[in-house]
Amino acid sequence: MNRKTAARLIASVTLAAGTAVAFTLPATAAPATEVSTTAADPVIQAMQRDLGLTKAEAEQRLRSEAEAREVHKAVTKELGADFAGAHYDAALGKLVVGVTDTADFAEVRAAGAEPRLVEHTVAELEKAAKALDAKESSAPDAVTGWYVDVEANSVVVTTAMGTAEQAERFVTRAGVDADVVDVVESTESPRTFMDIIGGNAYYIGTGARCSVGFAVQGGFVTAGHCGSTGATTSSPSGRFAGSSFPGNDYAYVQTGSGDTPRGLVNMYNGSARVVSGSTVAPVGSSVCRSGSTTGWHCGTIQATNQTVRYAEGTVSGLTRTNVCAEPGDSGGSFISGNQAQGMTSGGSGNCTWGGTTYFQPVNEVLNAYNLRLVTGG
Repeated sequence: MNRKTAARLIASVTLAAGTAVAFTLPATAAPATEVSTTAADPVIQAMQRDLGLTKAEAEQRLRSEAEAREVHKAVTKELGADFAGAHYDAALGKLVVGVTDTADFAEVRAAGAEPRLVEHTVAELEKAAKALDAKESSAPDAVTGWYVDVEANSVVVTTAMGTAEQAERFVTRAGVDADVVDVVESTESPRTFMDIIGGNAYYIGTGARCSVGFAVQGGFVTAGHCGSTGATTSSPSGRFAGSSFPGNDYAYVQTGSGDTPRGLVNMYNGSARVVSGSTVAPVGSSVCRSGSTTGWHCGTIQATNQTVRYAEGTVSGLTRTNVCAEPGDSGGSFISGNQAQGMTSGGSGNCTWGGTTYFQPVNEVLNAYNLRLVTGG
């Protein structure tokens, strides 16, 4: 079969649930701005540490990524059926847009992006991924997930080391063209983040603990695997007004009138990141995660719309990142610039040597329950 098989040595560990909170800070805490020019900005510091950038490079990247988000919205709409994916290229400092027709090059350049001729449209790739979703129950245990890789212009199927042939047979059974798929052997073993670990947290039922993702009017959103609809919470007191897991991994917790939702993300240094909206960042963009176990860490978005097969069930539509995470970080906030991206779902690895972490896009839960994101701190 005409597909690439690669081995990625991404060692796996068992990860668990935890707590990243959007919380009320002391009056002395200073929320961060979109792009700070101070050396003490935690976003800049984390990008320097995790992405190997200088302060000036980090500041410039945030500015160019903000521009890329707007370009991404425009070209997605204008290209329509010809759109073949887009990703932020850090070396170019701009969005790279895939098209299947060179006639679209001028339009892409006019929008401020770099065009790239590819074979498959996003619609074709997503159709292949949905075909795999439809046959998920027949996938071998060795297959750990699949996602659309817009940079490679293919659907990547991840599988255990030495099991590429099993994954290839699964692709064939699903009726997916082998030319659209790359089978990647990996030691990833994705699990939901469900450990009970201290930190800024809310409690579920008799004492299980999870993380606040983002504040919304009436409460907050979090990971769906943290609690079922109707489950009660404390600190703050509330209840799961809606929850979806597996399939999705999102939930809405409705809190009491005495609680004050704030449009902030904890950066674990006494200050917070202001949430200004929820514009989706393209693949290749930097993204930061807040979690009570490991604090504030940054990385990049590697793929969107990934299907992940956890032991508890399969979740589709997740975003794949190389941000590190450890037990206790589940449910926490993913944010790019000042734009909310999603809530930590699960992954593999740790913050000593790195790993893969997935998040549930926040806009999906906002739309599902007709919620309004709290912004501006």
